Amino acid sequence: MLELQPLTLREAYEFVRQHHRHHLPPQGAMFAVGLNDGEKVVGCAIIGKPVARMLNNDYTLEVTRLTTDGTTNAASMLYGACWRAARALGYRRLITYTLRVEPGTSLRAAGWRELYSTKGGSWDTPSRPRVDKAPTDPKTLWEMRA
Repeated sequence: MLELQPLTLREAYEFVRQHHRHHLPPQGAMFAVGLNDGEKVVGCAIIGKPVARMLNNDYTLEVTRLTTDGTTNAASMLYGACWRAARALGYRRLITYTLRVEPGTSLRAAGWRELYSTKGGSWDTPSRPRVDKAPTDPKTLWEMRA
């Protein structure tokens, strides 16, 4: 039986390092949620302020990372828990992104709504050079709203 558990950010970052397919842990976060199968951690979600500054207001949070070890229903359970936690803290909106090629099955199962697709691209600019450490493919924005 799957059960939610608290995780420190350090523990969540390490889980992401070991299990996420295409991302490193985020730079910062507000909190993390863990999920275990009674023996070990099988998934985690990291929640922080929205990365896109136009979406960063006092009532919106973003699931910046969510990863599992492949355990069935773990992702949907974590997405649901993230929304309940955000609402309990007074937030009115929770967002996350998936690569456009990902179907979003876990998000739909948890009641999230697909908003739109971004065109993707790099954060690298001549005035502020950056090395892309994650996919620059188009992404889909999802939300839960009070």
